[in-house]
Amino acid sequence: MTASHAVRGTDYHDSGLHHPDASKAQLVAEFSTFLPADAVLHTTEDLHPYECDGLSAFRHLPMMVVLPNTVEQVQQIMRICHREKVPVIARGSGTGLSGGVLPNEHSVLLSLAKFKKILDIDPLSRTARVQPGVRNLAISEAVAQHNLYYAPDPSSQIACSIGGNVAENSGGVHCLKYGLTVHNVLALKVVTVTGELVTIGSAALDSAGYDLLALMHGSEGMLGIIVEILVKLTPKPERAQVMLITFDDVAKAGEAVGTIISSGIIPGGLEMMDHLAIRAAEDFCKAGYPTDVEAILLCELDGTEAEVTEQLTQVKQLMAECGALEVRVAQNEAERALFWQGRKAAFPAVGRISPDYYCMDGTIPRRHLAEVLRRINALSAEYQLSIANVFHAGDGNLHPLIMYDANIEGELERTEELGGKILELCVEMGGTITGEHGVGVEKINQMCSQFQSAELLQFHAVKEAFDPLRLLNPGKAVPTLHRCAELGAMHIHHGQLPHADLPRF
Repeated sequence: MTASHAVRGTDYHDSGLHHPDASKAQLVAEFSTFLPADAVLHTTEDLHPYECDGLSAFRHLPMMVVLPNTVEQVQQIMRICHREKVPVIARGSGTGLSGGVLPNEHSVLLSLAKFKKILDIDPLSRTARVQPGVRNLAISEAVAQHNLYYAPDPSSQIACSIGGNVAENSGGVHCLKYGLTVHNVLALKVVTVTGELVTIGSAALDSAGYDLLALMHGSEGMLGIIVEILVKLTPKPERAQVMLITFDDVAKAGEAVGTIISSGIIPGGLEMMDHLAIRAAEDFCKAGYPTDVEAILLCELDGTEAEVTEQLTQVKQLMAECGALEVRVAQNEAERALFWQGRKAAFPAVGRISPDYYCMDGTIPRRHLAEVLRRINALSAEYQLSIANVFHAGDGNLHPLIMYDANIEGELERTEELGGKILELCVEMGGTITGEHGVGVEKINQMCSQFQSAELLQFHAVKEAFDPLRLLNPGKAVPTLHRCAELGAMHIHHGQLPHADLPRF
C-alpha cells in the first residue's frame, strides 16, 4: 500500500498541521545530546518499522523516531518539540487497529517500547504500578503468585502494551463483568505537551475535581504522554467454568445472548463466533469447536463453587429454551483454556484463509444483535465480500472481519466502503462506531455520522485546553466541522467553525 492511501481524504499531510520550525538535522543534533545514537532513528531503513500500526493498509514514514528510556528524557523531548512546534505521536507496541499511531513526514514518533518495567506490586491493596510499555498479559503473569490477575484481556494481550490499552480504552473477553481499562486503572502519570509531569487520579477510590482519569482513557494520545499507570488487580475466582453452546442459526445465538443477561446472570465472558470464524479458528488451533454449526457462544461463569454450579444449571435450561443444539461444559482447566484460545486466535486464523482482512469494531445495544447480524450478512452479499463475525457479545461489541484481496484493483476501497456501512449501521441501531479499537484515522469519517457539530466543538475545546498548538497525534480521532461539511454529514451555520488552524481532513 502506498503512502498516498495513508489516510482518508487527500489533504492530511499538508492540511494546516504544523511544519517544524527546526530542521530534521537540527532536531537530530539536539536529541542526540541526551539520547544515545541508537535511540534517535532518522534514516529511511530505520523508519520503516514505524510506518503503520496493526492497520497496515495505512502507511507513512515519520520524520524521525526517538526511543527514550526515562521520564526525564520524555519531558525533554516534549519541551523541544513544543518549542519548535513539532508534532509528536506516542507509540506503544503498535498493535492498534485504527491507524491511531500513523505518522506523517513532519512528526517525531515517540516510542515508549523501553518503558517495560513493573515498578511495584502491592498485593494488600491489590494494585500494580507499571510503565506503559508493559505487556497486558505480563501483569497477570507477575501477580499470579498472589492469586491475583489484571482483568481486561484484549485478544492481543500477549503483545499489546498497557499504555496503548489506556489510550484506546481496550476491553476484552471479560469486560462484560469486570469492565474496560478505564474501570481497572486508578491513576496515571502523564507528560504534558509542554513537558510537565502531572499525576491524574490516585490510589483512593475517588479524587476531587474533574474526572480527568476517565478523559485520558480513549484519548488516543491526543492529550498527553502516559508514562506510568496504577492498575487495579482482581482476585482469581474460586471457580471458572466455560460453556460452549452451539446453534444452527446466527440470529438464535444473538437472541440467546440477551436471554442470558436478562435472566440476571452476568457471565465473566460471553463471546460469539459465526460459522466462518469457527471453521477458521478450529483449523488454526484445534480448539474442539464443531464446524457443522452456524454459531457458537462461549459463556464463562465464575465465582464461588455454589454460585457457578447454580448458574450452570440455569444457563443450560435457558439455552435449551433458545434452541441450542448442544451445551458443552469444559471438563478441566486445560479444556477451558483451549476454548478461549480458539476465540482469541480468531483474527490470525482468518488471516490464514484470506489474502487480507479488515477488522471492524463497533458497538450496538444487545437487543439489536440478531437484526444487525442479518443486515451484516446482507451487506456481505451486496458487496460480494465474505465476512467472519466475532463478537464480545455480552457488551454488544462487534468485530466483523471483512476478507478481501488487496492485489485486486479497487477491492480495498470497496472493503473500506463496506466497513463504513457496518459502522453507520451501528450508529443507526443506537450504538457507536468503536468499542475498543479507537477512531484513529480509520473511522474519522464515521465520527461525522456519530456526532453533531455542537458535540464536535466540545471535543475540540477539550483538545485545545490540553494542547492548544495541536501537536499531539494531530489528525486523529476527532474530525473538523469542515471535514464533516465536505462529507455532507451536517449543516454548518456561520460562527460554528473551530479555529482555522485546526487540521482539515
